[in-house]
Amino acid sequence: MPFYKYLLSPKLFKEYDGSKDVYEPGALEKYGDQLLAALNLMWSFGYYTSPLLITFLYRRGYLVADSVGTLAKFTTGIGLLVAVSLCMRGLGRSMNVVYVRFAECLENAKRHDKVPESKDQIRRYDFDFKHWPVDFTVTSSVQRAQVSRNKPFWISSLPCQIAAYLAIHTFGIRMIYPGSVKLLQSYIEPMLLQGRTKLITEERGKRNKVKTSDGNEIDTVFIDNRNKSTNGRTLVFCSEGNAGFYEIGIMSTPIELQYSVLGWNHPGFAGSSGSPYPDQDQNAVDAVMQFAITDLGFTPDNIILYGWSIGGYSTLYAASQYPDVKGVVLDATFDDVLQLAIPRMPESLSNIVKIAIRDYVNLNNTELILQYNGPVMLIRRTEDEIICSEDNNLATNRGNFLLINMLKFRFPNIFKADQENLAKDILGRPIEFMRDDSDELCLSLLMSYLTDNGNNGTSRSYPIEIGADYSSDQRDSMAKFLLRKHLQDFKSTHCTPLPAEYFKAPWEIPSDTDFVFT
Repeated sequence: MPFYKYLLSPKLFKEYDGSKDVYEPGALEKYGDQLLAALNLMWSFGYYTSPLLITFLYRRGYLVADSVGTLAKFTTGIGLLVAVSLCMRGLGRSMNVVYVRFAECLENAKRHDKVPESKDQIRRYDFDFKHWPVDFTVTSSVQRAQVSRNKPFWISSLPCQIAAYLAIHTFGIRMIYPGSVKLLQSYIEPMLLQGRTKLITEERGKRNKVKTSDGNEIDTVFIDNRNKSTNGRTLVFCSEGNAGFYEIGIMSTPIELQYSVLGWNHPGFAGSSGSPYPDQDQNAVDAVMQFAITDLGFTPDNIILYGWSIGGYSTLYAASQYPDVKGVVLDATFDDVLQLAIPRMPESLSNIVKIAIRDYVNLNNTELILQYNGPVMLIRRTEDEIICSEDNNLATNRGNFLLINMLKFRFPNIFKADQENLAKDILGRPIEFMRDDSDELCLSLLMSYLTDNGNNGTSRSYPIEIGADYSSDQRDSMAKFLLRKHLQDFKSTHCTPLPAEYFKAPWEIPSDTDFVFT
């Protein structure tokens, strides 16, 4: 391979050759990389502090005509240092047998990108994902309805509008999605590499790059257990939290249960390009779902959508666009991110926070869950310090409100005002999951109602109007039954890995033909 190609070739992390060691660069490559990394850090620091930096330079007189020559010399010196660093790194790589072998495999994969064997060759390596060839490109995207806010414009609100825009597009999106901060990613890079190595070597995972309709490239990994277990016929589609990555995230739980599992990283996280704004996240979810259906061969009715924390938004968006999926499992998620943001910000900034969230990061799970009629299971962590709007107060866990809003929509004649208050009272403390004496009767009533009212025994047609003629006590019994069937408690804080016994396919009202009471 010509020497010039080594100048800008990707960083190599590991060769999957059976050893547990990472790739060891030679001295020239190592020092060249370190210099480039230091220059990149200086550039990033200068970029984010540019307003202060420009002010400082101006006051010191460096931006006047007499100082232009000095700045030009400084810029030239930096350029020369970059060129020397690139040459050092390129020369070091061209002299390293392992790297040369990798570079040849990558070039071959790019030349023969339609040949599966060439892709399999590069999967023997872990390297900078920006250089990974695209494995799947979306040909058409889901057409999303455009929601217009239609609010009146007041000149008095213009300062808040400007402040909200600047806040979200600078530090705000990074506060909501800290996993997109490159400094954090650099710090945890060894852990991400270790996690990927485990998925690929121990679980035989296959990494793929999926290109979205807006041009982002999403890093995914697929664990295929279809030939290992009955659970493997079902794909669990995992969406991580705001500082979570598939390498060290929630995939471990369904993998332990031998499901087939598909993990992906939000835009701007690790190997995925872009930024985690809602429109980019939606396009990423849509692209990865199309990849699962088109390339991996799973039908929607054999896909369980599984989301943790802020990944609940990605999960529910996917459910709203693919309503035939087998079910949705939501772990430690919320109803509306605004309800979590307001209590954590100074009251004087509440108007700016509301505009910023509603206009730019409107993660409203309640709106999405009402668009999905399939089975849902919520896992609530009883010691969750993140999803509660008040510390150590389970009644303020925002998952409670998501569940109640869903059940109010699905069973409007059961969840009247009194039953809504009853539900809030019950959810204010850990739920007891022992079978109630009325459970069998409640289930029988639900099944009979569906059969008698032309639903062909299916519950995927909400709202269900059962309960219009019920007494208050009958509504109470049914409300308690439905709460227990859609929620399970896990005594844990927010970030504890979910034990396998808590991950179950969500419940739905059975038909007469497949009914077994549990």
